Amino acid sequence: MTRPESVEPSLRVGFLLLDKFTLAAFGGLIDSLRLAADDGGQSRQIHAAWKIMTPGAQARAASCGLRVEGTNDFLDPSQFDYIAVCGGNDYLNDTPAPALNDYLRRAHDQRVRLLGICTGTFTIARAGLAAKRTVCVHWNVLDAFQKQFPQVRTSVDRLFVDEGDLITCAGSTAAIDLGLYLISRHCGRDRAQQAVRHMMLTGIRAPSLPQAHFRQDLENVADPRIRKAVHFMEQQLDHPPPLPAIARYVGVSSRQLERAFKAELGITPVRLQRTMRLQYGRWMIDNKLESITQIALDCGFADTAHFSREFRAHFGISPSRYRIDEIDTRKER
Repeated sequence: MTRPESVEPSLRVGFLLLDKFTLAAFGGLIDSLRLAADDGGQSRQIHAAWKIMTPGAQARAASCGLRVEGTNDFLDPSQFDYIAVCGGNDYLNDTPAPALNDYLRRAHDQRVRLLGICTGTFTIARAGLAAKRTVCVHWNVLDAFQKQFPQVRTSVDRLFVDEGDLITCAGSTAAIDLGLYLISRHCGRDRAQQAVRHMMLTGIRAPSLPQAHFRQDLENVADPRIRKAVHFMEQQLDHPPPLPAIARYVGVSSRQLERAFKAELGITPVRLQRTMRLQYGRWMIDNKLESITQIALDCGFADTAHFSREFRAHFGISPSRYRIDEIDTRKER
């Protein structure tokens, strides 16, 4: 469907898809625009408009295998308010891409704001456009980003970071929050709320909300065995693997892994795993509507009583009391 000629969109976004881009992040962002752009679910690009680009106008496959075809080559950046660089599983591929880098630099020079979506921030950093900035990255790729770009400040305690001409987003569902943020800014809060209702969300999350990551700061941990073990535990907070399984994944004995953890972190792998699960539980109490019983199960505890005992021992307060106090605190704000 076409846009009425008398209406110019208030928000114009160019989507630049990289190889193996993450479908959830791309889909969440573009669908938030689609649902806010028109009335009655007709999907006309009236109040917001977008175009999809790929280098050389080549079809691009998402990380799930879905192929997107019929895209544009690099379009004149000046026709957009933002260019969203959508990355995914190919973020470690540092093969030189001079045409892509030149395009992003040209967009920056023309004062077109860049959006780093998921690991698209890696590409923006490779183009030299993230220096002396704070960028938001998904907690799962923090180590890889810091290793490649040690001069760039990183944040994993927010959904997205707005630095003016560069906005970076953790990806996944946080891309929806970024979309709603842009819609509110350019099209008005009513348009954003329209998208919220269509997407059956509970509301618009603030960018300052933390990502759901629950690990110790490993910035100064050099032992790759510890990093690998922690990453393995992070993926399975709801079904925590026993110590022998963690050790097998890392390729060492249980005793060797325990010694390494105590030497570097001062605690055992099992203790760190329990701490991450409890932090996950606290985050869920803050951000979810599920019952304490369901949260306990989602954090890998056998029952509510076990979760409550561990939660009180770690945080000094019961889960139910913590939830009540948080609700009261929010009411006072």
